[in-house]
Amino acid sequence: MPEEGCVYVVDDDPAVGDSLRFMLGSVGLRTEVFSSAPEFLQRYNPGCPSCLVLDVRMPGMSGLELQEEMKQRGIAIPVIILTAHGEVSAAARAFKNGALDFLEKPCSDQQLLDAVNKALRTDRQWRQERQALSQIAACLERLTERERDVLRLIVAGFSSREISQRFGLQSKTVESHRMNILRKMQARNVADLVRQITQVAQSPWFPQWRFLLENLEAPSHP
Repeated sequence: MPEEGCVYVVDDDPAVGDSLRFMLGSVGLRTEVFSSAPEFLQRYNPGCPSCLVLDVRMPGMSGLELQEEMKQRGIAIPVIILTAHGEVSAAARAFKNGALDFLEKPCSDQQLLDAVNKALRTDRQWRQERQALSQIAACLERLTERERDVLRLIVAGFSSREISQRFGLQSKTVESHRMNILRKMQARNVADLVRQITQVAQSPWFPQWRFLLENLEAPSHP
């Protein structure tokens, strides 16, 4: 039985798109075909389990450039690269950007079906992980700008005294911020807080929180 979900195909060759739509549809997989990367970005629906079968060489935005754009937008679905141009450099760049599989044309129907079903299973697993992290992201939304500033230094390992010196705040004010952060983040302690921030900031789904781990300087302990 095929995995339920939607298979997106982005290929500028209409014959390839029609062939994949027919083949995947014959085993009950809903398939949407796009002739360009911008068309996919405009019509992508994150609401259901899905994967992307992607050609590398296309006019305008290439498949590899689409991967990078998806990463910037926080669109994280399993990608299967399907191309007649099997250069090692293209494969390496595709996998660096998170591709799940790299198949050379022509590949057998069974190879592609196996890759698609694997990708749909992977997307279901990712969705479960994303749901758990979305609760952390929702807690982050409740922090004030000052609390986020303090949070970044807590994650970097600064003590309350060092944070108070950095921001010119009284120690009791920093302690109040720390307590509010732990309460709003529903964290048991600082170690739990750091774990939460590391998970959400390093995930592909919440790019808006990456700054919490970027350009962090280590505290200068005497």
